Amino acid sequence: MHPAAKTIVIGAGISGVSSAIWLQRAGHEVLLIDKAAPGMGASYGNAGLLAQWAFIPVTTPGLLRTAAKYLPDPKSPLFMQWRYLPRMLPWLRQFIGNANDTDTRRIVENLKPLVTDALDQHRSLVKGSAAQKWIAESSFSFAYKDRSAFDADSYGWNLRHEAGQTPEIIEGPAVREEEPILGPRINLLAVLKGHGHILNPGRYVAELAEVFQQAGGRFVTAEVQDFDLTNGKITAVETNHGRFDCDHAILAAGIWSKPLMKKLGLKVPLEAERGYHIIYKNPSQLPRNPMMIAAGKFAVNPMETGLRCAGLVEFGGIKAGPSRAPIALLRHKTREVFPDLRYDSTEEWLGFRPSTPDSLPLIGEIRNTGIYTAFGHQHVGLTAGPKTGRLVADLITDRRPNIDLSAYSPNRYC
Repeated sequence: MHPAAKTIVIGAGISGVSSAIWLQRAGHEVLLIDKAAPGMGASYGNAGLLAQWAFIPVTTPGLLRTAAKYLPDPKSPLFMQWRYLPRMLPWLRQFIGNANDTDTRRIVENLKPLVTDALDQHRSLVKGSAAQKWIAESSFSFAYKDRSAFDADSYGWNLRHEAGQTPEIIEGPAVREEEPILGPRINLLAVLKGHGHILNPGRYVAELAEVFQQAGGRFVTAEVQDFDLTNGKITAVETNHGRFDCDHAILAAGIWSKPLMKKLGLKVPLEAERGYHIIYKNPSQLPRNPMMIAAGKFAVNPMETGLRCAGLVEFGGIKAGPSRAPIALLRHKTREVFPDLRYDSTEEWLGFRPSTPDSLPLIGEIRNTGIYTAFGHQHVGLTAGPKTGRLVADLITDRRPNIDLSAYSPNRYC
């Protein structure tokens, strides 16, 4: 009998925990490391959507024109901390360079395999465990002011139609029959059936980590500082609480993966899209299903903890604290679309979406080091986390993944 292979997973968000569980099921001895408790990073504060429709990147044709309109407008869903702009210009140039039809379609084709089966992937991950109670099946609605606003999004809807996602359109008074919480500003819903959402993302990931530990996995709270390589192969991970030997390592620490990649010779152009949420506690109303408020670019999700409104984009790095303007806009837009909503209190949150300029995550082995990546998912981290974990586990256990992973290779940044 050969001893079980030892794998260290760095990062206890949805991608890291999923990787740990799939490797554990494959017979590996797995150590999960994070500087905080499981599920307390971006996995805690996301919109909680299993967004099987979210394969269209921000970088669609016309992005520059849209950004030029949004940035000067304090009521737009895009914010910039201008003192940070010089630092992110190289990333922005690459990001905007993908805002054309050819690159958009390339990105779409590479995102679809990661997100379009998300509900099934999450169910497979939690099957037979206590964590399955956090997954809810639901429809998903895009809420528009009117038909002209819906038509203005025709580029994205055409791409969804090509992928087999054609919405049911509900207009006029029928909108409030479908979703009584909505006020008169919303007069069209584009409804997609057969989707899902998570009732408490932070608790969901934390419970998955408990499932992992109950099955014999180990979790350590520590900050990773470096990697030990012998003849180019990983042999150990150095932390502020000691050295841990391993045969493989998986880097799944979201935006915090960037400085660790530098130690491996990869300068990854990873930027944080700062996202916000507000939870309205003990709300007087809840939507029947999650929805996207198109004009405000934020999602609405009925959760165990209340009504979560989450989204917006702010560029400004990871060091600055929360800005008041995005939260104020989120509150204002929520009042507009839910004029009769009452609640006891609110909770605000800021998190960091790890975003690459080509909108594709890093999934694969760094050269032949035995170190694998599972981060950079931008807006679809929760959605794609279980699939990402399964793919990385397949690579480590020499199983052939059923999709081409070349587009996600971390070596594109060597």
